[in-house]
Amino acid sequence: MKTISYFFAKKTTLYFFEIVDMEKSFLLIVAIVIATVSYSQTDSLLNSLQSANSSQQELLPKKMLFTQRWAWGEHGFLRGSKTITPELRMDDMKIRRKMLITHQVLGVATLAGFIGQAIVGPKLYDAQKTDANYHSLKQTHDLLTFSVNTTYSLTALMALFAPPPMVNRDKGLSAIRLHKWLAVVHLTGLIATNILGGLMEDGQNPQLKPYHRAAAYTTFASFAAAMIVIKLK
Repeated sequence: MKTISYFFAKKTTLYFFEIVDMEKSFLLIVAIVIATVSYSQTDSLLNSLQSANSSQQELLPKKMLFTQRWAWGEHGFLRGSKTITPELRMDDMKIRRKMLITHQVLGVATLAGFIGQAIVGPKLYDAQKTDANYHSLKQTHDLLTFSVNTTYSLTALMALFAPPPMVNRDKGLSAIRLHKWLAVVHLTGLIATNILGGLMEDGQNPQLKPYHRAAAYTTFASFAAAMIVIKLK
């Protein structure tokens, strides 16, 4: 009888420990599942945050003019504390369109000033200080120079500070890229024309006339070509 009781007690004890082990195993499995799910949710959340940040970054092109980045970048001085959103970028595109239209209108006004200089300039070259119309020609040329410099500067500002486009331009040869290359040429030519013109003030350094004329014609030709190219895009 004792043997049977002992055997039954032993079996019961072993069965109990088996149950305990099963509970431990079950709890361990549950803990592993919870940890795995929690990690997956955390990883998914991190991925979603990274995707959101990536989407926000893609709202701005990777390559921008330094003036555009300074004004319209993520922390641009024209942004203030606004968060860059698709709706905000749509507003940027409206502003960009208006500024580029103004850029084109001012470009036409600048071209008209260049044409005026091309007419008055040669006459001023041939005139003498003793001629009756010398001072009139000089005043007209100075006024045209001031007008051209003003409209040219405003034209450049409209292009340099317009909000950046939605996407980067292609790297191949395009009308936009050629327009920019010509802009470098006529900007250099305009600076050279103004410097040489200042050195020739009041009839000084007449030997600089051929260089001044060449710089002026180069500026006019490259500016006109830039306007034609942009219309052909």
